[in-house]
Amino acid sequence: MKSAGKNISVLGSTGSIGVNVLNVVRGFPGRFRIVGLAAANSVDSLVEQIAEFKPVVVAVLTEDRAAELASLLGPGHGVEILWGEEGYRRVASLPEADTVVSAMVGAAGLRPTWAAVQAGKRVALANKETLVMCGELVMEEALAHGAEILPVDSEHSAIFQALAGQRREDLKRIILTASGGPFHGRRRSELSKVTRADALAHPNWNMGAKISIDSATMMNKGLEIIEAKWLFGLPWESISVHIHPQSIVHSMVEFRDGSVLAQMGVPDMRVPIAYALSYPERLPLDLPHLDLPETRPLTFSEPDLEAFPCLALAKEAGRRGGTAPAVLNAANEMAVQAFLEESISFLDIPEVVSAVLGHFETEPLTSLEQIVSADQNARRKAGELIRETGRKRL
Repeated sequence: MKSAGKNISVLGSTGSIGVNVLNVVRGFPGRFRIVGLAAANSVDSLVEQIAEFKPVVVAVLTEDRAAELASLLGPGHGVEILWGEEGYRRVASLPEADTVVSAMVGAAGLRPTWAAVQAGKRVALANKETLVMCGELVMEEALAHGAEILPVDSEHSAIFQALAGQRREDLKRIILTASGGPFHGRRRSELSKVTRADALAHPNWNMGAKISIDSATMMNKGLEIIEAKWLFGLPWESISVHIHPQSIVHSMVEFRDGSVLAQMGVPDMRVPIAYALSYPERLPLDLPHLDLPETRPLTFSEPDLEAFPCLALAKEAGRRGGTAPAVLNAANEMAVQAFLEESISFLDIPEVVSAVLGHFETEPLTSLEQIVSADQNARRKAGELIRETGRKRL
């Protein structure tokens, strides 16, 4: 186990997770130092972060954005500005960084996270797509390079915490909880007219647009099942999902004697973020305490796979293994973006994903380049289907 690192690089620093990472760091002056920041296009926000945290290196998506950032910072800014994939990899593998927070959204986070793993970093992983797309290869690479992967997703952090000090041979199953999103309890027929705004209105969590839509379709929980498989080395039949609308129990672990340990807390991402940054310590966070007498009754139910088929599609891709999860993820990213652009309907999302998943033969995993190729091919096919679907709606 590595010691709790003080020098941190943040991949995706202007997104919801990245902003919360910096909120945690801000609360503990002298404890942590930000040495690297990476964002896509939010240059104005990045300028503010650079002024406050004074990193050594920053990276943005394009050369134009890098030039804009340099202009806004002015002469003598003292920070190295990089761009593109190579820039992201540099931020992820900085010699000064002990911990790399992987918080980029989607497949874009794969190569930078891979670079952090190869550099032997402690990786605080919020980019679930890395393990969804090629979890087997990433975990092998982490073992080979002495990297440590700590989960930031609230559900996986809960499992990680509940397993602390327990014998793995006593583990029977893990139970991932899901809020059910904004459409919990609705039948499939009731989802045909939901809007972008409806789907973005998550009842419990403040998240980015893509993750909010994934929560609404329950694809997010499907991706988390695949991520859990690789994080905790479990067979598929040992991973269950329960709908828990209150988001107080973040996940549970069941042991072979029937005992169940649950990690509970207020729904605030700063808790799992702080735990990943300070592990094995716990930081004194200035958050409301969990007042159980004042909490709504805690309820649990089975997911409705008919109304939310994305969960079943993710389970299918996970069991198929190989390149199938990467194809699933690529198709879903394309379909979600099309829905956000109002090019397809909410119910078109699983239709596109299912069609793309069925179009490609599954290949055994061999390399990172193979995964990148599968991702690109799936995106092209999804784009074709989205255009066809859009024309039919006209």
